Amino acid sequence: MKAQIILPIVAVLGAVALSSIFIVDEREKALVLQFGQVKQVKETPGLGFKIPLIQEVVKYDGRILGLPTQPMEVTPLDDRRLVVDAFARWRITNLVEFREAVGVGGVDAAQTRLDRILNAAIREVLGSVPSNRVLSEDRTALMNQIRDRARAESGALGIEVIDVRLTRTDLPEQNLAATFARMRAEREREAADEIARGGEAAQRVRATADRTVVELTSDASRMAEVARGEADAERNAIYAEAFGRDPEFFAFTRSLTSYERSLQSGNSSIVMQPDSEFFTYLRSDLAPADRAGAPAAPAGGPTAATPAAAAPEAATPEATTPAAAPPAATQP
Repeated sequence: MKAQIILPIVAVLGAVALSSIFIVDEREKALVLQFGQVKQVKETPGLGFKIPLIQEVVKYDGRILGLPTQPMEVTPLDDRRLVVDAFARWRITNLVEFREAVGVGGVDAAQTRLDRILNAAIREVLGSVPSNRVLSEDRTALMNQIRDRARAESGALGIEVIDVRLTRTDLPEQNLAATFARMRAEREREAADEIARGGEAAQRVRATADRTVVELTSDASRMAEVARGEADAERNAIYAEAFGRDPEFFAFTRSLTSYERSLQSGNSSIVMQPDSEFFTYLRSDLAPADRAGAPAAPAGGPTAATPAAAAPEAATPEATTPAAAPPAATQP
């Protein structure tokens, strides 16, 4: 009989003892409430105690939470509308204030109110600057201003805004085409300017190169004419000296040169009399004394069908090689 009474009592006492114990892990924070009033705050992980049936435990996430905002249109100072959305990171810092501010709504209610605070801060900060600052390196400073404003407004909720980042800053769809066309026109104008400047520079370089070519060619031609004139003068002096030393030998070599040039294969035919002065050194009927006293083949002596039959005006140095004996048909 006693065992039947003691066992239920022990079971009731065990259930009461278990209901008075609660566990808070490292990811949570807890409040002990009694008839809606906060009686205990438990922010460290471990075991906690409460009065069974009278007190209740409400747990909240103690980690850093994220809140993405919905895309919104803002109008900067230059009236160039932008579509902006952001992402905020926040956490609960004061459980009592958080409970009093959001009530039983908890984290969901806090995020709803924080979303309104962020939207107002974004519109206020981005509406005070031109759009080019939003799209430039000043964007980081603007995000810090949004964070500071949201942090000041959300302090009364018992939460802390850790960071705010603008995830998108785009133009509205209806403005993208016009903006892209304007950007394309600007880039095409810049490209045309660069091409024009490059063409002008190329023309200057080309003109300078052409002038340099003309100058170098003129100098080279002048130097070549001077060298050619000096060589001709030296050659004439050598010929004159050689003629003065041995007129007979000079006339003989000059005639041989004329034979070599006139009787080469492939030349045009020569029509002249056999006793022409052109064949003076090819005739065998003259005595050596007469052959020696005969003049060299003059330029106007033979009757030639073509200009190739005329004797050259002067012998060249390479013409000293004796010509081959002409055919017998040319002798009288």
